[in-house]
Amino acid sequence: MAEVIKLEKIDKIYRGAGDTQVLFGIDLSFDEGSFNAIVGESGSGKSTLMNIIGTLDVPSSGKVYINNTRTDVLSHDKLAELRNQTIGFVFQFHYLLPEFTALENVLIPCLIEHGRADKHIRERADELFELAGISKIRNNLAPNMSGGQQQRTAIIRALINDPRIILADEPTGNLDTSTTASIYTLFRQINQAYKTTFVIVTHDRKIAEQTDRIVEIKDGRIEMDVRK
Repeated sequence: MAEVIKLEKIDKIYRGAGDTQVLFGIDLSFDEGSFNAIVGESGSGKSTLMNIIGTLDVPSSGKVYINNTRTDVLSHDKLAELRNQTIGFVFQFHYLLPEFTALENVLIPCLIEHGRADKHIRERADELFELAGISKIRNNLAPNMSGGQQQRTAIIRALINDPRIILADEPTGNLDTSTTASIYTLFRQINQAYKTTFVIVTHDRKIAEQTDRIVEIKDGRIEMDVRK
């Protein structure tokens, strides 16, 4: 299978009064269509690693390739273009705009890229709302949705531009057990239906066990890498 994410010798040092190194020589890759978890204690470096994969941060040294494009040398504008076209983000907090409906929130990435949402995009939105089981609330404002509905809307928004990669950072941290289980079922359905690569950062081992590969980060280094 082709590698859609590849990191080579990644170091990350935060400069200041006393330099702090949080990642040490990380070599890591993820195959297209794979379903993965990154786990680690608070302060282990897993969120920093996720931000570097997602091009939200740059390494102090090393190389980052996303979809065969080296990203650590790209300009700000080129990075923004690559993110919008290739990567979908799902965070612990959904970041929906409260004055917009679920559908309007979902269409924002398309409006940023194209200035409009054509028939094809709206049909994709309909398909994703149906897959997520929330078609009935598509015209609800964000404050008029449950936490689970809001997170599902955020997932649809991440998918609307048909990204090859979904990066999810503690995506169910604010949800109850039942809703958490349904969100991960949805992730798996998306992975299987669209062959979307998932990388999920979580501190929850039970969640990680539902993926096909677990990468554990400890003190900025890969402690364990297990494929099932």
